Order: sequence, then C-alpha cells, then structure tokens
Amino acid sequence: MKRTLSMLVASTVLATPLLAEDLSVVGSWSSLPLHNDFEAPFWNETLPAASGGKITVALTTHNQMNLGVGDVFRLLGDGVYDVAMTVADYAVADAPELEGLDVPLLALTADEARAMVDAARPMVEDIYNTRFNSHVLAIAPYPPQVVFCNGEIAGLDDLAGKKVRGSGRMTTLFLEALGAEGVNVAFSEVPGALQKGVVDCAITGAGSGYSAGWWEVSTHLLPIPLGGWDSVVTAINSDKWASLDAETQALITDQIATEFETPAWATAQGALDNDVACLTGNGACASGDARSMTLVEVSEADFAKAREVLVGKVLPDWAERAGGDWAARWNASVGQVVGVTIGG
Repeated sequence: MKRTLSMLVASTVLATPLLAEDLSVVGSWSSLPLHNDFEAPFWNETLPAASGGKITVALTTHNQMNLGVGDVFRLLGDGVYDVAMTVADYAVADAPELEGLDVPLLALTADEARAMVDAARPMVEDIYNTRFNSHVLAIAPYPPQVVFCNGEIAGLDDLAGKKVRGSGRMTTLFLEALGAEGVNVAFSEVPGALQKGVVDCAITGAGSGYSAGWWEVSTHLLPIPLGGWDSVVTAINSDKWASLDAETQALITDQIATEFETPAWATAQGALDNDVACLTGNGACASGDARSMTLVEVSEADFAKAREVLVGKVLPDWAERAGGDWAARWNASVGQVVGVTIGG
C-alpha cells in the first residue's frame, strides 16, 4: 500500500502542469531594435507559447512609463514590477562594481564582447542579488557605443580639447584622460547640442544615432567602441523568482537563453556593420536610406593609446571606487579573457 501510494504521488507531481503565472515586465528603450526585434516578441509571444499559456505577460518599457533610467533596477528590487531590463551602466550609481561588466575598448567584436560578458556574469549575478534583490536572467548587447563628431577628426588624438557627450562614468574618465571634456547631455538633447556647439562630439550606438538622426548634425564617424557594448541586463525580482516552482524557473531560464539572449548576440556584429553602412554609405544599408557621414578609419595607434589609457588610468580608478575584492575577481575572470590585469 505504501509503495502504491508513493508511486501515485510521484506520478501526480510529474503530471502537474505549470502553475499559472502573471508577469509584469518593463523592457528597455521601446524605439530600439533590441526591444522591437527580441524583447517584445519573446515576452509577448515566445515565452507564453512555450508555457502552454500558463505564463501571461504585461509588457511595457521604462521610457513609456517615464521612469528615470537609474530607477529601473531599484524599483525592481522593491517589487514594483516582476522583471526589468535596461543598460547596466544606468545602475552604477547604486553599484559602482557593476562598471566592470562593460569596460570600453576591451571587446572590438561581438564574439569578444560575448566572451567578456560570459566571464563577468558570476560577478554580475552576485551584484544584482545583493544590490537589487534580483536574479539575472540574461545579458544582451546594444551595438558598441561609437563616436559622432560635428567637425573633422582623423583619429582618437583629435578628441583632445573637444567637448564630448559620454555614455557612462568609465567612458567619461577615458575622455578626460585623452584631454577631452566629458559632458552630460540626455540622449534626446544631443542633436540640438551638436548643432549649437554645446558639444563637439557625442557617443552612442551607431544604430541609435542613425535612428535619432544624428547624421543630420554630425559629419564624422569614428567606429571605435569608446563606450563599450552597453550591456543590457534582464533580471527578475528575487522574491518573485523564489515564488515560482522549479519547472517554471527551468522553462524561463531555458527559453530566455535560447530564444532571446543567443539570437540577440548572433545579430550584434551584423547590426554594427549595417549601422555603419547606413551612416556612411560604405556598404549596403538594410535599415533605410544610407547617409554620407565621413568614416574615420581606426588606426593601430588609436587602439594602442586607448589600451594604455584604459590600463593605466580607467581600470585602476574603477578598482578603487568599487573597493573590496572586485579587482581581484575581475582579474581572475574578465581579465583572463581579454588579457588585461588591473594593477599588474
């Protein structure tokens, strides 16, 4: 009798369907391809279908909610919504150690960026658990943050003396080490700032600059990843995650890795090549009309100087601000992948 009862209980557990779950999800910038091509289809269609309709999703984005970008993960940790995704750099005021995820100029291709992110992921998971009461589900890229200038430049040295809109603390520190002045300007205000000379140059993703019309107020494009790859973290509130049964957790983990994260990375390099072609007319543009910005070739001297500034100034500054053993953890993970040692 006991054996029969045990077998009945076991078979009932195995046959139990996923419990119905409603997820409130806040996505990244609604106007950009990462959201439209990957986030929205995944949360609105792919995951609900894979769950057999047991998971339902209410999706919006942080800009549609008029959230301050620095508040996205803070509010996630408070349980205001269940899942959120945005650029990790937006959260560094609360977690300076998070800057070690997206270091400028260490990854020049999408494959290199993916390897760097994979190496950093255990650190990122610990940071989100501790700082934002959340569990990391995925890390996906925006294309690398490149340099738009309204005026002639021939390379990295020509940024000296110019006012440049940066894209994060590390990038601003990097610009200052080059002799440029880092200026804080909201993305939506950049075209006017470039046109009026408030800034001489500005950093953002090539595709973002194309979509926002920066080519109308810029003449030269320097496609060096001076702002990193702007890694976008997707996380779920830890209390919500703990409330899900193991089967639901496994489904979400598998689906987001195979149907969102991997496809987003697979298109990242092609997206960069396309965006540069669209801005400069060098190559085929699949996104619309090609523009005629001057493409500035990045020299070996540019890369050598960038690496010198990075190793000598930017990373040691981050290690000091992050404190604790973060530099050692970074050296043993990301540093091993990219061949850089802080303090070595």
